Amino acid sequence: MSTTETHTHNNMRELRDLLNRLDSTVDAHQRTLVTTRDDLLKQQTARTSDEISRLIFYARRTVEDLERRIEAQQKERGKLIALQRISAAVNSSLDLNQVLNTVMDAITELTEAERAILLLIDEESGRLEVKAARTKERQTIEPEAAYEISRSVVQMVTGNGEAVVTTNAQLDPRFSAQESIISYNLRSIVCVPLQIKETITGVIYADNRVTAGIFNDTDRDLLQAFANQAAIAVENALLFQQIRNHLVEITEMKDLMDNVFESINSGVITVDEEDRIALYNRAAERIFNVPTQSVLFQAYEAVLTLLQLPVKEMIDAVRANGDTQSSELDVSVQDRSGATSLNLTFSPLRDIQQQTLGVAVVLDDVSEKKRLESVRRYLPPALVEQLREFESSQRPQRRTMSVLFADVRGFSTYSEKLEPEKLIEVINGYFTEAVRAITQYEGLTDKFMGDAVMALYNTPLNPQPDHVERAVRTALMIQRQMSAYHATLPPDRRLHFGIGVHVGEAVVGNVGSTARKDYSAIGDAVNLAKRLQENAEPDEVIISQAVYDAVRDRVTVEALEPIQVKGRQALEQIYRVVI
Repeated sequence: MSTTETHTHNNMRELRDLLNRLDSTVDAHQRTLVTTRDDLLKQQTARTSDEISRLIFYARRTVEDLERRIEAQQKERGKLIALQRISAAVNSSLDLNQVLNTVMDAITELTEAERAILLLIDEESGRLEVKAARTKERQTIEPEAAYEISRSVVQMVTGNGEAVVTTNAQLDPRFSAQESIISYNLRSIVCVPLQIKETITGVIYADNRVTAGIFNDTDRDLLQAFANQAAIAVENALLFQQIRNHLVEITEMKDLMDNVFESINSGVITVDEEDRIALYNRAAERIFNVPTQSVLFQAYEAVLTLLQLPVKEMIDAVRANGDTQSSELDVSVQDRSGATSLNLTFSPLRDIQQQTLGVAVVLDDVSEKKRLESVRRYLPPALVEQLREFESSQRPQRRTMSVLFADVRGFSTYSEKLEPEKLIEVINGYFTEAVRAITQYEGLTDKFMGDAVMALYNTPLNPQPDHVERAVRTALMIQRQMSAYHATLPPDRRLHFGIGVHVGEAVVGNVGSTARKDYSAIGDAVNLAKRLQENAEPDEVIISQAVYDAVRDRVTVEALEPIQVKGRQALEQIYRVVI
């Protein structure tokens, strides 16, 4: 209690004591006058005594009224002090749940309500939703019970933005007929709007379901003053929660992007606006064999030198004009033999205003892809996907393999009658049928020589334990396909293959000059296969003794006269395969 209040209380007490003493003195005088004076004097004294009694009565009433006013002022002053203290507490936190619970506990403390409920308007649905509900014992009310309120009171407050107080809703003509008032047995109610500037964001609702007359206009005004501060605190807490949620989303997105960049097969390097390396993912580390700690946050020019990546001009150009650019180049990578082929894409990094902040470089190591593409002209597609060590397979090797030659008989004479375009069209049609059979049995199409095609089986590129049988079955398939193919051609275009097959030792590898090399085989096995093909008649498949010995239980043959092969003294026994 303040000094002024203490002084006032002391004065009031002294005044009451003085009145009491005066009253006692008057009584004593009356008794004395009755015994010592005559009747006239008694009457005069009585009139004087009545006058003094009336004065004392009015003085006592004045004192009692003054005491009530002082008590009301003290109570109001206590509530204002509590309001100040609670408002400070409410605005001391940005945690939404803590703010809401503090607001509710403050209301029950200020108004002596049985319970207090805060409802906020949902921005999407526009409906009021309970955000916090507390009892005077500072216990949280379950959601179902929190909605047991007077909806008519709440709707009135949100509708006109004016606070409502009723001392007994059961008797209040505004609400007594409302179903919620009757069913929930509601009595004392006070409800005030939460308002930010001109917008109502929700309401604070407090009630007492047992006692009437709990709230008055002073409680309403006090609660409204508190609600104005609480609305700002709740709004700030909501904004803070939204910012925190956005921050969590951004962090999660960044983590996701980092994980994506780390998991993708393409190398990614980004240069920020301060010319530093901001991102260098695991794939880039794998491509260049340079660890992340040697690159990250370093000056990008120094990093390009370290990686032996001559792309500074392209990065500067993308930063200057904002265009995406692509390039392919071969670079030397430490601890790796041969050149590494890279496909590079340079893209600008832009902010929300589309201002270029940096450059992203996406790198794909296409070395293996280029090597496999160079194999495709030799191997069937199914074998290309299986091949992993192409460089080692290209090195010259001596091994046993099967060789097939197929020549279009009579093509030289036939070609004299055709225009060059038609001539190429015809020979390509026959080669297509031959290559289809070679591919079917996974042979390697070595080369086309005029009107002949050469195929190899069991090279380092297509190792095959049953290569002899595959070569023979290829020859027979070419023969079978000719019947169907001839049915699509006019009679004057129906030509025939003569085929020779041999198995033996040959040297296989890249053959040619420094300017151009082709993967091929050389040796006696190749020469003999070519000689057998030259002795084959149209639609004939001629095989050597070595081939026949390998597949004798799987084919039917006719023995032919032995032939003399260049470079050999002994005659070579040959066989015609019978379909």
